[in-house]
Amino acid sequence: MNEVYHIPAMLKETIEGLNIKPEGVYVDVTFGGGGHSRAILGNLGHLGHLYSLDQDADALINAIDDPRWTFVHSNFRYLRNWLDYYGVTAIDGLLADLGVSFHHFDCPERGFSFRFPAPLDMRMNQTAKRTAADIVNTYSEEDLARIFYLYGELNSGRAIAKNLCRARSQKAILRTEDLVAASRIPAERSKELARLFQALRIEVNDELGALRDMLVAARDLLAPGGRIAILTYHSLEDRLVKNFLRSGNLKGTIEKDFYGNILTPFTLIEKGREASPEEVALNPRARSAKLRIAEKK
Repeated sequence: MNEVYHIPAMLKETIEGLNIKPEGVYVDVTFGGGGHSRAILGNLGHLGHLYSLDQDADALINAIDDPRWTFVHSNFRYLRNWLDYYGVTAIDGLLADLGVSFHHFDCPERGFSFRFPAPLDMRMNQTAKRTAADIVNTYSEEDLARIFYLYGELNSGRAIAKNLCRARSQKAILRTEDLVAASRIPAERSKELARLFQALRIEVNDELGALRDMLVAARDLLAPGGRIAILTYHSLEDRLVKNFLRSGNLKGTIEKDFYGNILTPFTLIEKGREASPEEVALNPRARSAKLRIAEKK
């Protein structure tokens, strides 16, 4: 295993929160460095089984030699299809760590970070056709402004979009350093640059659309008493997860019965737990993590 591929946030709290049954069937939809998967396997008996998904082929370098483990090279939005393929009709727990792996941020040629000069790529699945460069150079000014505002929560999204369109009319924006220069965001405003890159990454990989698909599949697949544990890292995905686990639907609409009781398939276990100061000191990237856990009724 490559130990620097990724360091899972709140590993102990997440695994304990899953309340793992030794003979159960579990899914880790974000395999990455394999830290969570190894911890789940460590709590399974010989009849238990774990399915781990990852759309990035790079994750295979962390493969686990264990007959109780099955790796699925796929986006987690296709969770239901793959479990159907393996004949799994119900699961006892699901874990999703929605944070981008250290590997992606720290691998310059993947183009996820403004810290390195690199091709403007940002694809989690490197077989996908659309890159961040395609979006930056082909989307209309209005569409660019929309994704910068929605996915980056950038109030300056319209101005940035205008700057990019002006720059690309002279020369295609093909590299991370080209994007930084064209955006005209000063280097000292690193948080704004991070949000710009986040917005493009979310659009390239349709991250929120995939998350919605996965949440619905998880709700339907979880057996009674089964648990779902999700680590979020920014307000967009956290809001979606929070509302879904609270209501049981993507709209986040709270439905009640005749007596005013909330109708939801979940009981909330963790409502947004954050990493301890001690963990953040050891792993600063855990600072933005929130852990939400719910149990299927």
